[in-house]
Amino acid sequence: MQQKTQSIAVIGAGSWGTALAMVLADNGHMVRLWSHNESQVEEINRGHTNHRYLPEITLPDSIIGYASLKDAMEQIDTVILAVPTKAIREVLEKISAVAELPLTIVHVSKGIEPDSLMRISEMIAQVMPSPLLKDIVVLSGPSHAEEVSLRHPTTVTASSENMEAAEMVQDLFINNNFRVYTNPDIIGVEIGGALKNIIALAAGITDGLGYGDNAKAALITRGLAEIARLGTKMGANPLTFSGLTGIGDLIVTCTSVHSRNWRAGNLLGKGQSLQEVLDNMGMVVEGVRTTKAAYQLAQKYRVDMPITNALYGVLFEGKNPKDGVDVLMGRTRTKEMEDLTDIIGERLNED
Repeated sequence: MQQKTQSIAVIGAGSWGTALAMVLADNGHMVRLWSHNESQVEEINRGHTNHRYLPEITLPDSIIGYASLKDAMEQIDTVILAVPTKAIREVLEKISAVAELPLTIVHVSKGIEPDSLMRISEMIAQVMPSPLLKDIVVLSGPSHAEEVSLRHPTTVTASSENMEAAEMVQDLFINNNFRVYTNPDIIGVEIGGALKNIIALAAGITDGLGYGDNAKAALITRGLAEIARLGTKMGANPLTFSGLTGIGDLIVTCTSVHSRNWRAGNLLGKGQSLQEVLDNMGMVVEGVRTTKAAYQLAQKYRVDMPITNALYGVLFEGKNPKDGVDVLMGRTRTKEMEDLTDIIGERLNED
């Protein structure tokens, strides 16, 4: 049963925050969409558009833009956190300073913090004062903002250590166009959502090099094994990686022109430098930071992650993209089923 109308703050007016604000508005909720950019807020309120991120889309009247975080947070108890991973800590500190009620924070970003190696839910738990934090929920899955804003069919997963909170978020968002499942495996959901960006960068590189569908299919398949290997070692349920936030998100991010990580990789494969790519994109490419974090995690957990290692070399050590792909193809032979058995065996041994 859908919940009664609520006032909900969406923090971050990029493409994904705006698209999710539209879903909430379609479900009858009053949405406060915060941005640090005052001209963007003025456009949202006067023209009901957000042209930079979702061109040619008209926003519902029930989405109101806010430049003041204090005003956006007034008497709010549910926050959709839709900012890049690198901005999470700064924004949470600002939210802490103005929040009036204990918050359910629903984060929708996909990344891991380098050096600390924290998942976003762990960052939230660390930064937010306990009296102001009620629950943490992650909303993730195969979903491009461009398609959600057009109300194309989309299916995602809500995950939390508190399943009542996950179900509350499920009720907030679910409608005929936007289906929401629940999953208690928050580690697996966050790891799958973050690491698929690494594989999407690599898939873009193979496309940029002109290597075709065979190479990309192999990369996606082996990428999934790599994600599951690390995720299971970190405590995730391996079955999560066969679901929406695993193979589902991996497929859509590695194969769609909407994917900024795929587009960035494609430009790298065509010969642009990383700095040129980032300058041309004009938006955050989460996979770059996540590659650094995953490389560090692989060392910490002693997990073999050849695709991540090769991409790290390209992004941070100046290696040629073609050489990186060639190294992957020339690896020592192994057996596919032994790899899968190892992943499942790790979990069974821990249980």
